[in-house]
Amino acid sequence: MKVLSFLGAPLLSSLFFFVVSACMLVFGFCGVIDGGMTYLFEWQLFCFCGVDWTFPVILDSMSVIFSCLVCLISGSVSLFMISYMSGEAFMRRFTMLIVGFVSSMNLLIFVPSLVTVLLGWDGLGIVSFALVIYYQNKKSLAAGMLTVLANRVGDALLILAICFLVNWGEWRFGFGLSGGYLMLICLLVVVGAMTKSAQIPFSAWLPAAMAAPTPVSALVHSSTLVTAGVYLVIRFYSTLVESQEVLWILGKVGGLTMLMAGLSACVEVDLKKIIALSTLSQLGLMMYTVGMGYPVIAVFHLFTHALFKALLFLCAGSIIHSGVDTQDGRILGSINRLLPFSGGMLTLSSVVLCGMPFLSGFYSKDLILEGAFSGSNGGLEILVVLIGVGLSLVYSSRILLIVFGQSYSSSMSSYGVESVYEIISIVTLAVGAILGGWILQGIWVKVSGFDLVGVFGKLIIGVVTFGGIFYSIMMAVKIKVFRLGTVSSLAKFLSSMWFIGAISGSLVSGVGLKGGGQMSAYLDQGWMEIFGGQGVFSGLKGGISLFLSVQSGSLFSFLRVFVIIVVLVLGVVSFYV
Repeated sequence: MKVLSFLGAPLLSSLFFFVVSACMLVFGFCGVIDGGMTYLFEWQLFCFCGVDWTFPVILDSMSVIFSCLVCLISGSVSLFMISYMSGEAFMRRFTMLIVGFVSSMNLLIFVPSLVTVLLGWDGLGIVSFALVIYYQNKKSLAAGMLTVLANRVGDALLILAICFLVNWGEWRFGFGLSGGYLMLICLLVVVGAMTKSAQIPFSAWLPAAMAAPTPVSALVHSSTLVTAGVYLVIRFYSTLVESQEVLWILGKVGGLTMLMAGLSACVEVDLKKIIALSTLSQLGLMMYTVGMGYPVIAVFHLFTHALFKALLFLCAGSIIHSGVDTQDGRILGSINRLLPFSGGMLTLSSVVLCGMPFLSGFYSKDLILEGAFSGSNGGLEILVVLIGVGLSLVYSSRILLIVFGQSYSSSMSSYGVESVYEIISIVTLAVGAILGGWILQGIWVKVSGFDLVGVFGKLIIGVVTFGGIFYSIMMAVKIKVFRLGTVSSLAKFLSSMWFIGAISGSLVSGVGLKGGGQMSAYLDQGWMEIFGGQGVFSGLKGGISLFLSVQSGSLFSFLRVFVIIVVLVLGVVSFYV
């Protein structure tokens, strides 16, 4: 009974998520996708100042399929955490946080209004803070504060956008509205989405969020928190397209984020941070695709990425859990002998991430590269995108080299066997990673409107997809020319994410602490003390002392008072006379 009471919450949540995912799948294919229908339900709450405050819910192919994938991944993660969090004393509390996290994401998916979308948006921020600081140590608290403050910036920007939407009298931002303050509202929405999706310069919080338990990381980096910003931009694209300058900025920032995260992942040694940086790189690719003008392909890549990235995190979590919480790549090794199932699934997910043909990642990446070639993009921009996409094979090879390319490590002392819960969750996501792209292709690619590129473009795409194999060859033959001091300095610069953490984290906090110290010295302990509490106290003290001396009852005191009053009266009389 104790076992059932411990496993009851995660098992019930997993069953619930799987049932909801199956219902969404049936409803999506039968009621939305086959018929090409879109349903919009709207409940009016009240009317104030000529503006209707409503709660709209939209059911279309994008929202239904995304919710189906979120529930499928959440169910797999709930099964996985039964084994991973087996020693957790507050399993029900942790499960309730996961359920609240997924519920906030589903609320954000189905609501097309900026006012009501804040419910899911803020819910994600609050629950993510509670999950990041779950281990209750200094590292987790620092990461949680960085995460919640970065998300609060996005909240403030969305609230400002809502304030400007008063001029339109409409909160449903995604229906091609136009009018005053259009560019400003679009810019506020895009920058707010960039904070949630960790684009430059808000990228520091995403690797820091790795302080959360691995099941949380699998949810955050696959289909929930970080994808909320991308989904917001895609949902409101019909209005954002009216401001091409904002989309141009979004595309450039997305390309730089993809390049920065890919280069940082190539020199990182922490297994979870490599996967986190790969997520950041893929988010930059999605933002670039939206800025390029292909939101359908961006949401297609968002869906396929959710499947294989969740699989990648669960396999890494299984390895870390079996290695007694060891995630340093310089210690891990020989996983193919100690954990053959998790090692094999990790290899599969890394191959899908690389863009291996006929797996999920291939379909969306190939279309994005075709769009970059067929669009009106500059040569430098295309070069940045090709390098960023090609780096996916480089850091995927690093993951495989860390896990399989090293000798036996003392971090894992015996042959490991995964629990049945881990196997079921990993196999479920593995099927999605293999077949998800092929299934989704019939839904999204047929409405993309792409012009296929020629033979040369296909050749370049193939080179980019498999060009990172040279990194594996270099590591195999151990070319010593790459071990120069300049390379180590470059590695330090890349591993710091181009000093984004110092800019968005340490710099801001340092300025705040210094300013707070000066305010305390000059205001709290300076002018405010003189004219505030201490000054008033000193004045009252002097006045009380004066009245005490007057009321002391001494004859000389009465004479002094009498003389002072007579002098004052004579002075006033002489002045008026």
